Amino acid sequence: MNVSAESRSHLSETAVWARFLGICGMICIVLLIVFGFIISQTVAKQSSQFDDMYRQQGVGLTSRGLGAGMMVMYVIFGLIYFFPCLFIMQFATKMKLALASNDSLLLSESFRSLKKTFRYLGVLTVIGLLFVVLALVTGGVAALSS
Repeated sequence: MNVSAESRSHLSETAVWARFLGICGMICIVLLIVFGFIISQTVAKQSSQFDDMYRQQGVGLTSRGLGAGMMVMYVIFGLIYFFPCLFIMQFATKMKLALASNDSLLLSESFRSLKKTFRYLGVLTVIGLLFVVLALVTGGVAALSS
């Protein structure tokens, strides 16, 4: 493995921060799912109040359905956020091992995990931008038609 001492230092520090961010991300995922469960339970407990309001407004929605939908949404967001956290943790672990053992194969696998992280986040960004464009177009069409 041909990595200079300065590059080793940078990669080692990067691995420490990547591990920190991965652990913080995993904690946030757990909190997100727990928060989603709490919110869905809170909505379910106040179901009669919400159901009366929905009936008055003619909305064909129940608070139980709303609570379950919110829980599913929080779980989906947690799953979406899980993979970049996993990939960045894999990068950190493999990088630390590669630097300690001077193993080129582990170094390559570490960079592959980093590539997966950025590719995943890039695809999510493109999807998010498509939703923004779709919302702007839909809003523009709605504004023009009214």
